[in-house]
Amino acid sequence: MSELKDVYLYFANGLSLKAKSFGKEGTFVGEVVFNTSMTGYQEIITDPSYAGQFVVFSMPEIGIVGVNDYDNESKNASCVGVIVSSYNDCVSNFRSQGTLADFLKSRNIMGICNIDTRGLIKLLTQEGAMNMIASTELSHIDDLRKALESAPDISQINFIEQVSTKTPYTHTDSVFDFATFTYAKPQKPKAKVIAIDFGAKRNILNELTSVGLEVEVMSHTFRADEILARFKKGEIQGVFLSNGPGDPLVLCDEVEQIKLLIEANIPIFGICLGHQLLSIAHGYPTHKLKFGHHGGNHPIKNLQSNVVEITAQNHNYCVPESISQIATITHRNLFDNTIEGVRYNNKPIFSVQHHPEASPGPKEASVLFQDFATLCLSHKA
Repeated sequence: MSELKDVYLYFANGLSLKAKSFGKEGTFVGEVVFNTSMTGYQEIITDPSYAGQFVVFSMPEIGIVGVNDYDNESKNASCVGVIVSSYNDCVSNFRSQGTLADFLKSRNIMGICNIDTRGLIKLLTQEGAMNMIASTELSHIDDLRKALESAPDISQINFIEQVSTKTPYTHTDSVFDFATFTYAKPQKPKAKVIAIDFGAKRNILNELTSVGLEVEVMSHTFRADEILARFKKGEIQGVFLSNGPGDPLVLCDEVEQIKLLIEANIPIFGICLGHQLLSIAHGYPTHKLKFGHHGGNHPIKNLQSNVVEITAQNHNYCVPESISQIATITHRNLFDNTIEGVRYNNKPIFSVQHHPEASPGPKEASVLFQDFATLCLSHKA
């Protein structure tokens, strides 16, 4: 690998650092969060929920397994950049089709290395997620500070418009079979659902088809009346609300449409952002966590089975405790006791904050997809 170019970092708290750049060069602004996963950096980078963010990896060595076409969670990568302790450009993996550096460059993502990520993660846990600017073009602190101060805050940006599909389509893939390196054949559809794309990961859609659901993906600009008309005709049996990036309180139009779905008593399953939007639509606004939950090794307790499950997580926002007034809390995070899942009282609606599809991470909570399929099959319009 050729000699790496200097990159200059400036954080909202006034910290400035000098590192090396191995991805796209230029000037980038975003919110800094950290991820505790030990594997799966390609899935993390291509997760649309990271739109507008720099991801700090706690795993110190990144790049050795390269990248491949199978591990993308979306067609594009939405994160602003990645920050690692040590980047390896020498690929050693039989599945690899290229280097991470080339992958980032082709997708306009900055790569930052040769930095004390342990110290940076400690800072984020103490002071919380914060905005940062990184540049291979600007080096003076005053220039970096002015550019950062003039940039919009992540809470003011509707990232859904960037990551949601523009046209409806039917998702036909199922879960990936690593024994044959092909996608498993989906079950014969037993029911059909509409998946609202707020930035859906591919493996969430794969899991839905794997339990016998025909999945039609629609844009975040969906109209509830059109969906409900099809529900009443028996053309569809449920609605899935996907994960996605940004502050859910920004999505006022989407919340209004979700309210109409709730009133119609249609089966609904929400994951991550979908979970948060359901809470807001019920009248219980979300709040931002100090540094969020991002990783593939987060323990939660399933309060219904009394079993501890290790889960994949990627969120900065949380539903309030007061939601227990209208819903049963089904899951809790064992790191900070925040709510990880709810089932709404007297309604065919449930949601979880964690990612039962993993990718990367364990799939101990994947039974939730079968629960949704069962709900769709048993509930009548």
